[in-house]
Amino acid sequence: MTQSIPIRRDRSRPRLLDAYCCQGGASMGYYLAGFDVVGVDIAPQPRYPFTFVQAEAVEFIREHGAEFDFIHASPPCQHDSDCQRIRGNDHPDLIAPTRGALEATGRPWVIENVRGAMSKLRRPVMLCGPMFGVETYRHRYIEAGGLLNLPQLPHPAHTVPQAKMGRPIPPGHYGQFVGNFSGVALARKVMGVPWMNRDGIRECIPPAYTEWLGRSLLGALALRTAA
Repeated sequence: MTQSIPIRRDRSRPRLLDAYCCQGGASMGYYLAGFDVVGVDIAPQPRYPFTFVQAEAVEFIREHGAEFDFIHASPPCQHDSDCQRIRGNDHPDLIAPTRGALEATGRPWVIENVRGAMSKLRRPVMLCGPMFGVETYRHRYIEAGGLLNLPQLPHPAHTVPQAKMGRPIPPGHYGQFVGNFSGVALARKVMGVPWMNRDGIRECIPPAYTEWLGRSLLGALALRTAA
């Protein structure tokens, strides 16, 4: 059995579960969109800014997912990341078991992951920083389920040069905030995650992405309720 869910803090907001929450980039966006957020992760997350449960995510979704209005899941992306393949590191692939647990809840949900996992996602939409005024090219791919549909936003051209991975960021360039990058203070500002350290930043989804996702979901739920 997993740990019990903490007491709900704000009954005026729909309740959202952020599975594999890490330091809470996705959670913050959903909070800003209007959700009451609970995060679950197998590792302790002392920097997580909302209600937190330490538990294995797939098991927790199976036991408690139906108690939430919406579920966001970001299975660890190391299995599909370019850096880890270059290094020859091996990690479990959790996308399929996560999807199975999400489908069993009967709730609307999304799975978020990196470009390397795109072939495993069903009809994903792609999100990129400039779509939301975020000055970095961090592509994330979103599969929606539970009768939720998402539009593909126009993808602005990558006209701003990008600093090389791990290098200081020259003036007029976007940073690559992955791996052992330099410029944590700048990354916090650009990504909108002032509470995170380097470990959280290099894997997170910027809150601007999930604020858009959350507002899209609230709009869809309102239309469904009115129908």
